[in-house]
Amino acid sequence: MTANPAAPPVPRGATPAGDGIVVGAGPVEVEAYIDFACPFCKQFELMAGPTLDRLLEERLIGFVRHPMDFLDAVSTTGYSTRAAAASGAASDAGMFHEYARTLFANQPPEGGPGLTDGQLVELGQEIGITDKQFAETIRKGTYLPWPPYVTQRATERGIAGTPSVFVSGVAVPARPGPILAAVQAAIEGPV
Repeated sequence: MTANPAAPPVPRGATPAGDGIVVGAGPVEVEAYIDFACPFCKQFELMAGPTLDRLLEERLIGFVRHPMDFLDAVSTTGYSTRAAAASGAASDAGMFHEYARTLFANQPPEGGPGLTDGQLVELGQEIGITDKQFAETIRKGTYLPWPPYVTQRATERGIAGTPSVFVSGVAVPARPGPILAAVQAAIEGPV
């Protein structure tokens, strides 16, 4: 058993362990282990997004995304790490949730170089991130050590693929119906 390394610099809004970003503060925790280069994660976001947004609006969930770098090996530029690091910069600007959705909406083909750092900055600006620190954080690579840390913590938890979804710590299929049912069961409690 290896000791956990100290957490690298983590973005604002991170979990206490620094291995994910929390959106919302509802009583039920929904976690999604994702990779911004993963086509199945894009499908998950497109399918489950409206349900998750409604649960967030109703203040029923806290939604934690754990941005991993599983698919760096199939990118010529370490795109998974760079996109996850850019999402950290967006979290500092208070726009993580919106930026994560934008990354999936603009997901490059798997196996290529991915978006450039300049394009990652432009996507943030397009959704309204005006803080100059956002671009600087991406260009400096401030959060590049963060995705490998997130991935290591996930691997230690037994995560072997993305997307992996948990409701109140219990694995559920990465689809809207099972997520909604698990959240409702958690809210209603044991019968």
